[in-house]
Amino acid sequence: MSKIHHKITMKENKSIWTQKAKLLAKDLHNEISIDNYAWHKFRGNKRRRSAELITSAISQLINDGDETDIKDLLNQAIMWINEDIKDTGCKNH
Repeated sequence: MSKIHHKITMKENKSIWTQKAKLLAKDLHNEISIDNYAWHKFRGNKRRRSAELITSAISQLINDGDETDIKDLLNQAIMWINEDIKDTGCKNH
């Protein structure tokens, strides 16, 4: 086993999350993320927008993402829920 492969394997084995948890978080994030086709339908929906941000935060948390980014995502989700921010719409529509 190469030194690089050994380091990667050791790092993966130290994770507190199972591979299944990581895959489930990724699947949930992919399912909830608003794609280009659904953007106009859901861009102003506070529940959909906050769920998208929360699943992004969960995905980053499980994958050892930056804690500042995770907090920012969660704070933005709370702002959507509280209606402190709203979609202003597309300027060219």
